Amino acid sequence: MLWDWNYAVDILPKLLRGLLVTVEATLLGSALAMVLGLVFDLVRRSGVPVLSLLMRAFIEFVRSTPLLVQLFFLFFVLPDFGITLGAFTTGVIGLGVHYGTYTAEVYRAGIDAIPRGQWEACTALNLPRSRVWIGVVLPQAIPRVLPALGNYVISMFKETPLLLGISVIELVGAARDAGSDTFRLVEPLTMAGLLFLLVSYPSSVLLRKVERRVGYAT
Repeated sequence: MLWDWNYAVDILPKLLRGLLVTVEATLLGSALAMVLGLVFDLVRRSGVPVLSLLMRAFIEFVRSTPLLVQLFFLFFVLPDFGITLGAFTTGVIGLGVHYGTYTAEVYRAGIDAIPRGQWEACTALNLPRSRVWIGVVLPQAIPRVLPALGNYVISMFKETPLLLGISVIELVGAARDAGSDTFRLVEPLTMAGLLFLLVSYPSSVLLRKVERRVGYAT
């Protein structure tokens, strides 16, 4: 029989535990990416030539190399330098740094969209630099880029299976383990795909609603 419902029901709890790991890695990695992306862009705008140049080079390097290679480096190479991290922690950091370089470009676009006149008005009012960013620039820039940031969250969710390469048992890893126990792969892999769809599709719909709402607001 191609599909065994009893087997599917038996492995569902294991797959749901894997899904929980996937969601946790996505949420933590996304939070880190949002923060790092803003930090990366602010450092790039710092006006200090050396810092700006190094940050630009770092962003381009990370964006131009595969996430899996970066995860392998963090997990297998850093211990040679005395830095040992758990697999899940390494996965979250890897996802956060990798996608932080992409969110940095999103923040750049949002900040560049602020009308020049507002910057000039802040200068004329002699507002402190921190007040300009916290009170004027970021409250306008971040809502504009929320849909783009959300798209990267969904992309990160779908790339969490790469964490299997550093022994994090997320959803696909749980499906693989379930299949290797019984040599049946149709049910676990199909169910894993459906669980990804059940999370990512509603998230995409929600993002489109946010995008329309933000579009009306701006």
